[in-house]
Amino acid sequence: MDVHVQGGPAEPFLGARDLFETEHDLDRPVTIRIREDPDERTRVSHDEESHLLIISQQAATSAMARELALHEFAHMHHYEREHPSHTQSTREAIYLGLAGESVERRTLTHCYQIANHMKDIYADDVWLDVAPADKLVDFLESSLAAAVLDAPREQGAWDRLTAGADPDITAVNAAFALGLVERHDLADEGHPIYDLAHAAAADAPHVSLDSFKRHFRSLARDPDESEYRKALVDVTQAYATANGADQAAD
Repeated sequence: MDVHVQGGPAEPFLGARDLFETEHDLDRPVTIRIREDPDERTRVSHDEESHLLIISQQAATSAMARELALHEFAHMHHYEREHPSHTQSTREAIYLGLAGESVERRTLTHCYQIANHMKDIYADDVWLDVAPADKLVDFLESSLAAAVLDAPREQGAWDRLTAGADPDITAVNAAFALGLVERHDLADEGHPIYDLAHAAAADAPHVSLDSFKRHFRSLARDPDESEYRKALVDVTQAYATANGADQAAD
């Protein structure tokens, strides 16, 4: 793997490269640019010749830097090999799932976030074979704890400071975390992440934690394009229904 790091410490990324290439490889070179802006943790782009990862300095110097790099290398791996999760048009599948329904803008935004979770499941399937997952579980736990604490306690208080403060998508994020944990046997049911997930579910009782967890956990390991599209359409419809989508007038 050809990896070039610009603007910051190279060690976490080269260490991730060494781990990743024990099981996988990338055909195209990777450029990693470390920037000061803390608001955008990571962003990846591709062309026919290369991959570009832009990452904040805060993320690049964090305890999770190596794991973040492994995760993004896995996305690049799927992109190169045209995995359905990385070639299927997310917009097309979501609009197919919402056909004939009227939804709030926030619900549509959340559907895109859920689609990103599905891509992340497949990326994590790749890199979790080559590195320990302890720090990932800690990261999921702390992120979920922060979102649960940030959830408003007054019904109807919809002025959100962050997307994570929305109880509905926080419940789905909790389902994603548990689905990933159970898909790879990363923790037992006594782990605190389960208590946090149930607390998140209690704040959004119309969003089924168990249903969304099963969806993420049971995604087909090697789907074809049709199978993946159906999975994305199904979860889009499930979330829209949970959020009270109305039949469109037309």
